[in-house]
Amino acid sequence: MNRRDLLSLPAVGVAAMAAQPKATTTPTLMKVGCQSGPSDDRRLQFFKRHGVDNICGQVDAPEGRGYWTVDDLSRLRDRCGRHGVKLEMVWEPFLRSQSVDKTSRPAIMLGKSPDRDKDIETFQNYVRDCAKVGIPAIKYNLTILGKPRTGSSPGRGGSRYSTFRLKDAGDKAKALTKAGRVTADIYWERITYFLERVVPVAEEYKIRLACHPQDPHVPFGYAGVDAVLGTVDGLKKFVAIKESPYHGLNFCQGTVCEMLDDPGKEIFDVIHYFGSRKKIFNVHFRNIRGGRNDFQETFPDEGDIDMWKALQVYREVGYPYLLMPDHVPEHPDDDREEQAFAFCYGYIRALLQAAG
Repeated sequence: MNRRDLLSLPAVGVAAMAAQPKATTTPTLMKVGCQSGPSDDRRLQFFKRHGVDNICGQVDAPEGRGYWTVDDLSRLRDRCGRHGVKLEMVWEPFLRSQSVDKTSRPAIMLGKSPDRDKDIETFQNYVRDCAKVGIPAIKYNLTILGKPRTGSSPGRGGSRYSTFRLKDAGDKAKALTKAGRVTADIYWERITYFLERVVPVAEEYKIRLACHPQDPHVPFGYAGVDAVLGTVDGLKKFVAIKESPYHGLNFCQGTVCEMLDDPGKEIFDVIHYFGSRKKIFNVHFRNIRGGRNDFQETFPDEGDIDMWKALQVYREVGYPYLLMPDHVPEHPDDDREEQAFAFCYGYIRALLQAAG
């Protein structure tokens, strides 16, 4: 644009151009993704028409089996391919964000052998099967508590925001799960036992294992559990166990923000710490309002976190994988949450395009 054209622009246009972020020399490798399911033809079409070309997929395992076979994974991969969507990652069928009281296979987190050894063997085989099918990453949880919340709060346009306020937890904070009292030492033993057996297999087959933090942070002793993956220090210790380029995090930015006193200031250093060590294998790119023990899960453009600044940190550390919405606000006119997800996809795509 020459000087004459520039001077002919309205003042507001010039100001907008001046306010645009400056491009950096670091290429943007990130892609918008999603993990919402089911990964059927309808959902894959929804992804594709909203610009989501890469996903974390899931298949419902047959009743009583509790794991996916090579054939299951191959069908999922091929179905994604028919829609022009790449299967970048898959869920682990029985290590999800569920309380041990609600999962049918809690043995790993209960520390009960020989059942946990059988389930760990199943996980090892799952790693091998993903390698056979060409799926490079698995996301999983090592939670005992699941995902505690205390209700919802009103949001814009009649939406509701998932909310956690420790002061409102009441009896939920005291009632024990079937795991009973789980101290930090006990919890770490169970985590280490698992990692010592699965990380070598992941390394052999070059499959990235991405563990989700405890969502949300809760004080030690909540429901009798010292949730060691609910603090930044805990996550640092976790990634240091069985050091491997295939052992890392499903870095839920929202969950990590929930661990912090002032996430609007603190989250960027946390992203840099794990990202610079190449321990981030997937990002749940969501925003919150509030912080430790008192937060709401908002739309990405209205929380306390500067999402543009966060994206720049991921870019700076060379993070190359998916940025995906995770939890989205609910509304009675959006019973499948597709409107909210579509908004998030557009928001993330716009940030990535602005980053260049």
